[in-house]
Amino acid sequence: MSKNRFMFSTGIENSYPMIKLEDGTRKRIDEMEKCGHYKRWKEDFALVNEMGIEFLRYGAPYYRVHVAPGKYDWSFSDDVFAEMERLKITPIVDLCHFGVPDWVGDFQNTDWPRYFAEYASAFAERYPHLQFYTPVNEIFIAAMFSGQYGWWNECQSSDRAFVTALKNLSKANVLAMQAIMRVKPDAQFIQSESSEYFHAENPNVRPLCEFLNQKRFLSLDLTYGHSVDVSVYKYLMANGMSDDEYTWFGKQQLKVKSNCIMGNDYYITNEHLVHSDGSTSPSGEIFGYYVITHQYFRRYKIPVMHTETNITEPFSVHWLKKQWANLCRLKMDGVPITGFTWYSLTDQVDWDSALRNDAGNVNSLGLYDLDRKIRPVGIEYKNLIKQWKDVIEKESYGVHLF
Repeated sequence: MSKNRFMFSTGIENSYPMIKLEDGTRKRIDEMEKCGHYKRWKEDFALVNEMGIEFLRYGAPYYRVHVAPGKYDWSFSDDVFAEMERLKITPIVDLCHFGVPDWVGDFQNTDWPRYFAEYASAFAERYPHLQFYTPVNEIFIAAMFSGQYGWWNECQSSDRAFVTALKNLSKANVLAMQAIMRVKPDAQFIQSESSEYFHAENPNVRPLCEFLNQKRFLSLDLTYGHSVDVSVYKYLMANGMSDDEYTWFGKQQLKVKSNCIMGNDYYITNEHLVHSDGSTSPSGEIFGYYVITHQYFRRYKIPVMHTETNITEPFSVHWLKKQWANLCRLKMDGVPITGFTWYSLTDQVDWDSALRNDAGNVNSLGLYDLDRKIRPVGIEYKNLIKQWKDVIEKESYGVHLF
């Protein structure tokens, strides 16, 4: 018998990109290790229950599980997913979060999508009770930070490297969805993606802004088979994507789109100011979640979930209230909203440098601190869930649990 649920959610931050250190060596940055989750995972799941949260964005460490082509180490995954099932926590399974196993190399590897699809199939077969997946988290950010900005993984800085990473990440995402659906036809895919916007500092940069505001859609355009602007198509063709590769994405949409929910992530860093020299800098919140998410919804016309947000103390309680108000207004204005997420359960480490500096700086972004003591935003979110849960689940739209 199915149940209708609005997904109040949090997440265990599980990024694991490779970074290049000053001496030229590479290091894996594993946020679950830095935040103590490997040692305290039972305690963390108990805190999720304490909050009254039923849904958890959670990913087993892909680089540890997928040890070689066709070979997997399920030991940690078996333990954590069994515990979540025992506690009646519904995972939104994050299969790839900003990094790949050492044997893959990086996101420039064109063989990786098929290996990842094999992993997704094996995962779904091992855990057939799981219904919700984010196959590849924040494809746009992973491609930008790895291939355009030179910060992570391949540490390249070119349009060609960005397009290669983008098409590999997007293809891996689509193939994984198809592989999971062959095992579990009623699976649902919540595509957590960063919601971006670029503002022109002056009229001279408006053409560049128009291009960047098309470029931001690319990961979802490919995933959902949405036609791109002519200028963006030319950009893709000029930087290594073939017409056959582009056309392939358009042919896949009917196979997966009906099982998709668009996850929109919004932070105060998601809006950008474009300067006269073509550079960009954070603009802070100008439009906000309501306006930008509405742009994405009008483009793709599929259900929406607010899949990530946070801000450091002392601004977090006010930010939570603002994000919730934006989400409620979207719902009242007819956008089918399925859930809301404060990300993450605990504080994070070194996100003030986008994980580039392995400095051990604790960022006060969690519902709990790293000693697992509740923060003011945790108290506020717990109260918000208690106040709104029964009300919002009586409304017409939610996800169906089987």
